[in-house]
Amino acid sequence: MSFLNQLKEKAEELNRKHNLLPIGQNRPQQGYGASPQQYYPGQQPYPHQPQHQPQSQWQWQQPAPTHWQTPPPPGQSWQQPAPPQPNYNTRPGGPPPIPSHSKPPAHPPAEPGGPRVYWRPTFSPGIPVSHEFDHKLGHGDPWGWGNNQLENYTSDSSNSFYTPDGKLVVRALSQPYHPDPEARYTSARLVSRATLGRRDGCLTAWLSLPCAEGIWPAFWLLPREPYVWPHEGEIDIAESWNGDCKNHSCLHWGFYTPEDAQKHLVRGTHIPDMPYRAIRYDFVWQCSGTRDRGDGKSEGGGRLMWYIDGRPVMKNLAPPGTRCIEDWTVLLNIAMGGNVCQGKNPRDGAYDMVVHDLHMSEAPDGGWPRFDNDWQHCPDGAMM
Repeated sequence: MSFLNQLKEKAEELNRKHNLLPIGQNRPQQGYGASPQQYYPGQQPYPHQPQHQPQSQWQWQQPAPTHWQTPPPPGQSWQQPAPPQPNYNTRPGGPPPIPSHSKPPAHPPAEPGGPRVYWRPTFSPGIPVSHEFDHKLGHGDPWGWGNNQLENYTSDSSNSFYTPDGKLVVRALSQPYHPDPEARYTSARLVSRATLGRRDGCLTAWLSLPCAEGIWPAFWLLPREPYVWPHEGEIDIAESWNGDCKNHSCLHWGFYTPEDAQKHLVRGTHIPDMPYRAIRYDFVWQCSGTRDRGDGKSEGGGRLMWYIDGRPVMKNLAPPGTRCIEDWTVLLNIAMGGNVCQGKNPRDGAYDMVVHDLHMSEAPDGGWPRFDNDWQHCPDGAMM
């Protein structure tokens, strides 16, 4: 046997012994062509989602909370999962985290000589959310909060809670196959126990908003209860729906009828990266020169201005007959489905509005001289 043949036989023996492939052949890659699970912007997946396993007929196990197919057998109860801890700086599958200089500080210090902060709720897991906010409850029957919305607002900790790093999370849970109809679409609607409290001031929030079909997050103002809607007014600071990445700054004080068309003013602002970063919203009011009619309502004329990321986007004079500005409260909620979402329902999952910071100060950044200058260049609200 030639020397070359001996080498060839030795190589084949080693291949058989160690399960090697002949030279020039490659093993097929495991899972080639399969892509990792993707989550659309605004949806936070449940962590460690269990996989369905084959089960015998006599053994029933609870399926994953977002994939109910049939009700559990009699005697079995469904337990609400503990709130997951998503990454609040970006979204799964999204771009890299935003630069640190663009992130909201956990507790922004007051600038030396700058506006004094007179209200900032404490976001701490050791304090109940109800300490600072009142929970509105239920379906808003009979018209689903006026818009045929799907959600059932709760005070449960699965729908509103504080994180260990000092953030407030408002969470909407869409579980359309849940055996309990009351639990299929749940969310939170929070109303501040504090009012704006002053004739002049600035309300500031850093928010990460969920962006998805059938989801409608909102940061807005209403008069302190009891009030007469819509005549006493509604101010929308941050709201977006169906994942359109467009903020709607609004002022309402009339019904949605042709004769009240001039009582609905709005400006839309496109924010293409809305799903991927925290956005700063400011609402500034200057009403110290206005008079009270004596019934808690204003004669109007105060100056109102909306800001996004420090840029003025809409202004308007306070309408006469609306509630005096110091008697308004702050609302945070996530609605689902209904008329505003054009009848689109959310896919099953968890949708989070993350409040990184929320406070009221005696003046806007830059003071009232900057406000006066911004007023000259800011567009007025336009009729819807």
